[in-house]
Amino acid sequence: MTAYRSFAEQALHYFIRPHEEIPSAPISHPANWHGPAMAADPSLWLVEFSPDDVAELESAADRARGEGIALAGLTRESFPLPGLADRISRWWQMLASDRGFLCLRGLPVEAWGDELASYIYWGLGHHIGVPGAQNAAEELLGHVIDYGEEADNPAVRRYRTSGNIDFHCDAADVVGLLCLRPARSGGQSRIASSVTIFNEILARRPDLVPRLFHPFRLDRRGEEGEGEAPTLDIAPCAFAAGQLRTFWHCEYFRSAVRHEGVPPFTAEEKALLELYDQLAASPEIYLDMWLQPGDIQLISNHTVVHARTAYEDYPDPGRRRHLLRLWLSLE
Repeated sequence: MTAYRSFAEQALHYFIRPHEEIPSAPISHPANWHGPAMAADPSLWLVEFSPDDVAELESAADRARGEGIALAGLTRESFPLPGLADRISRWWQMLASDRGFLCLRGLPVEAWGDELASYIYWGLGHHIGVPGAQNAAEELLGHVIDYGEEADNPAVRRYRTSGNIDFHCDAADVVGLLCLRPARSGGQSRIASSVTIFNEILARRPDLVPRLFHPFRLDRRGEEGEGEAPTLDIAPCAFAAGQLRTFWHCEYFRSAVRHEGVPPFTAEEKALLELYDQLAASPEIYLDMWLQPGDIQLISNHTVVHARTAYEDYPDPGRRRHLLRLWLSLE
């Protein structure tokens, strides 16, 4: 038995979302926030690691590596963090039932080097949730770097390019990004509350709201198994017990129409796609976050959509932008 979920298990856990009704009134929830208010008070979402925290993480890594445990074999028990336990519990609550995002700052990744930073990051992840693979190749930590691939190719996942990435969700309860090295310029992380976006759609175009609760075709971008369909039917929203859960990936919705048998969008669907992306890209709604080396950004894919601006990298390969992506299921 592995100490992490497979790609299929992770996605299945995420997409099983209870649904009771379509909300007819604005949703009141801590995840209903606006970017300018969050930017004005970073203490609401920015957490600093103390020297004692860093020492505990290093000690856990030293112990596990001393026992010969590889990264993929780490568990919560083999990577104990008793001193951080109470704080991690609060972080979990922030992701699961509060604003849906936070930034952990202060890991000495430059001193650690990429290998140790990856090991500690994976070990810490086990205390926040259940880590899972991120693609059909069962990659555990995604390397968000520019592989030189064509950003506008619909068969390419954009994190492998230096191009702009539109607002979207990943197929896991939580996505984490550890910054090892930022770009020379650009590459800004941008997030927005999907609850706030929903409330704005309800206020501006209530006629479009029901369409959010019916499936769109999602382009699988080559991640399907042999003999499987190249698209999935995914409803963007589900609502139960007062909580809205959203999966939004407009680019993958749009590119699904390249596949045989996928019908073109209706006028209503085009209007919804355009309005959703327009709202997410509004400075009145989104929050910009410049990730520094050693920052871990944690985002709930149920209540937050995220994007990235295009970037220019350093010519030196050793200085190029490099983030480590972690997918987690919350239990």
